[in-house]
Amino acid sequence: RSSRPRRRVNPGFQGQLELYEAMGCAVDTSSVLYKRYRLEMLSERFSEPQDLPREVFAVDPTTMCQTWNTEVLYRCRKCRRTLFCSSSILSHMEGIGPTAFAHKRITDSARLSGNGQEKCTSYFIEPMQWMEPALLGVMEGQVLCPKCTSKLGSFSWRGDQCSCGRWVTPAFQIHKSRVDEVRTLPVGNFQTAKT
Repeated sequence: RSSRPRRRVNPGFQGQLELYEAMGCAVDTSSVLYKRYRLEMLSERFSEPQDLPREVFAVDPTTMCQTWNTEVLYRCRKCRRTLFCSSSILSHMEGIGPTAFAHKRITDSARLSGNGQEKCTSYFIEPMQWMEPALLGVMEGQVLCPKCTSKLGSFSWRGDQCSCGRWVTPAFQIHKSRVDEVRTLPVGNFQTAKT
């Protein structure tokens, strides 16, 4: 920099270095940070998501060997089909609430003030294998249960707004009110599910 002050590090490369450091200087493909980065790069690269690599889609929990562990499962509230695991949830930084996007809609001030309810009313997850037919060739649409076809949420490769006010790109949004959280608890020599 001292010899050439106009030279700068490529911002994309700088972001990759920061991601690498945040993952403990090792590439961890199971890391939420890595999954989010990979999805963001895919959404920028594909204008029409028709030829998505198979590794983009997380394994369907119903096809995995059911080994009971500490992982939380999420099931369709209507038909009880297992949809995704806690490891598929992609966390995001909390936004400033509905006021972040107030300029886009006409709302009353009572709704914008927030009445102490939970800020994020949805889970943002990585795309699952059971979603693949609905995702190919379209930029946005509804996420339907693969068994009973009830509406679970929506998806958009361009991104969508979370109820907390944060813009998430790409967005595979499942409403918390449409799924049940199932945890396993050890009881004696076997384990049972708790909803």
